[in-house]
Amino acid sequence: MNWFETTVERPAKILVVGDAMVDQYIIGEISRISPEAPVPVLLVREESDKAGGAANVAANVAAMGGDCRLLGIVGDDGGRMKLERLMEALHVRHDLVVDSSHITTQKTRLICGTQQIARIDREAAPSAATLRALREKFEEQVREADLVVFSDYDKGALRELPMLIDLARKSGRRTLVDPKLADPEFYRGAYILKPNEAEFRILFGAFTEETLIEKAAAALRKFDIDHIVLTRGPKGMLLVSADGTVIERPTEAIEVFDVSGAGDTVAAALAISVASGWSLEDAVTVSNVAAGIAVAHAGTYVVSRYDIDTRLATRTVLGAKLLSRLALVKLIAARRASGAQIVFTNGCFDILHSGHVRALAAARKEGDILIVALNSDESVQRLKGPTRPINHLADRVEVIAALGCVDFVTEFSEDTPYELIKLLEPDVLVKGGDYATDQIVGADIVIERGGRVVLVQYHEGHSSTQMIDRIAAA
Repeated sequence: MNWFETTVERPAKILVVGDAMVDQYIIGEISRISPEAPVPVLLVREESDKAGGAANVAANVAAMGGDCRLLGIVGDDGGRMKLERLMEALHVRHDLVVDSSHITTQKTRLICGTQQIARIDREAAPSAATLRALREKFEEQVREADLVVFSDYDKGALRELPMLIDLARKSGRRTLVDPKLADPEFYRGAYILKPNEAEFRILFGAFTEETLIEKAAAALRKFDIDHIVLTRGPKGMLLVSADGTVIERPTEAIEVFDVSGAGDTVAAALAISVASGWSLEDAVTVSNVAAGIAVAHAGTYVVSRYDIDTRLATRTVLGAKLLSRLALVKLIAARRASGAQIVFTNGCFDILHSGHVRALAAARKEGDILIVALNSDESVQRLKGPTRPINHLADRVEVIAALGCVDFVTEFSEDTPYELIKLLEPDVLVKGGDYATDQIVGADIVIERGGRVVLVQYHEGHSSTQMIDRIAAA
């Protein structure tokens, strides 16, 4: 089953309602203490704004191929303008209630390197008139949706949530609720309730591994909820349904860099999958995969349908050939202990041609295990321009992995594989003969370890760019 094709052929209409906000990241360096007070001075190097809260759910829905509309509350301020620009850039239709006495919720994170050192929050509770206006917009739009997502961050937009859930049920619309408050009555009648473990404990009380499923089933009966999808961090996800269905999924996270927004990603993937007609079992699987992708990126990351399709393809088709960085480190250590020589090469491999096949076959002869690292789609676009890649990562991975001379495949999102080479420490680094040794990224790392840098024969006239140009000219 291809999740990408399903969602594109039948785009689900998702209405996202809740606490929309702006996540601002200010990244810099600290090299001194302020003379004014004993606090570090952050020298700013980079600033960025990202969709947060309900806006991040909506951004993920749109990126995953859904037809999304966002309902939220904003102030008549600069935060509103930021949020509207973000939504337009992310192709999210929005209907934001503007309250001049309100402040658009913004979270500003101060970051040194990869470490968050402080957070500045701007927020205010909406007025009763503003909530009434939001409810009126909801009544107008709920019938157009296949499914409604309520994203509660306890900022006030969902203060009338029980009434909104009731309106959705009377309209025959299923609801998915990402909870924040401690009162389970607030979420009565939801179709899917999606708490994390901490939220589940606050709502329904403490539990052990032995009592968790029983406690979830009791909550479903008591509060007229159809399904609870519990996100459990490193333990994965758990689905408990009113009909007695219980499904557990181990985590799909390969590397955990930042958990910010991962719950929003799960909500978006669940919503699209369910609204597109997938079973809850498959919906949980897809959502679990999406969460694993989200936490591997710094900050609030919008997971696209291509990200999910790539990961699903590698899970179902490629099996053991596509490995994460950490899995490769473990594999290399084991194989090297038995005397194996590890060969590494990298590239975009956008359109596979005979030049690629010859180079990879030659690379494999230089050792015992050949690892091929592929640039992510975003990395290719930065290097080659907005029209590339021609083939998305899922397709490029599948083609490269199908070659008998390739033992393992991995991906990297940076512009160069330098950090990956530093981590894997290959014995042999291979590149095409059109490079000079001093131009090869990572050559210094390999040579310093006593390894070899090998230039394989370059086949004139064989390049993806030239091939694309010839096709365009024809």
